Amino acid sequence: MSTTAEPAITLYGTPLSGHSHRVEAFLNILGLPYRFVEAGAELRRSDSFLALNPFGQIPVLVDGDLVLPDSAAILVYLADRYDASGLWNPKAPEEAARVQRWLSVASGDLRFGPALARILTLWGGAGSLADAQRVAERALRFMDGHLADRDWLAGERPTIADIACYAYVARAPEGRIPLDPYPAVRRWLERVEAIPALTPMPTSVIPQHA
Repeated sequence: MSTTAEPAITLYGTPLSGHSHRVEAFLNILGLPYRFVEAGAELRRSDSFLALNPFGQIPVLVDGDLVLPDSAAILVYLADRYDASGLWNPKAPEEAARVQRWLSVASGDLRFGPALARILTLWGGAGSLADAQRVAERALRFMDGHLADRDWLAGERPTIADIACYAYVARAPEGRIPLDPYPAVRRWLERVEAIPALTPMPTSVIPQHA
């Protein structure tokens, strides 16, 4: 009797995490088989998970003997390891710097802007919703101006910069941040969602009391 081997790659994440979505989307784009392990709060507190990432955060990618936390680091690794074209994470100095800049935006302004506003609206927690919305609106104004005369964030074609920035911008309205004022951003979101094999970021229902 034949058996099917487990994929070499395992992704620990949750379906509604934008950080996890970045990695899952890119795995799908690259056509890489993987196993998805839903890592809810209880699992993230377990000794087995903390052995993978002592910070208890998702996503975590396991590829053979490699254990790699942090969504930006994972995107870079996957592009460099599995994208034979070299186009998703270009190596020419100027292009590479532009990609890195947007990875930093994804980890900074987007994390503490639309991502935090979404968390506070959907699930509550510590932090100021008004402050997160202000950070988000500043970031979205900048992105809208940047995208006014270009299709992609870092170059002439999509890169991991676009994948990193997509999820929390797409779901900014779930943090009560409308996208209507940002037409260039909305057109960019449509282009990202048209990338073959990319699955859009799942939507969430905003609580009535939020």
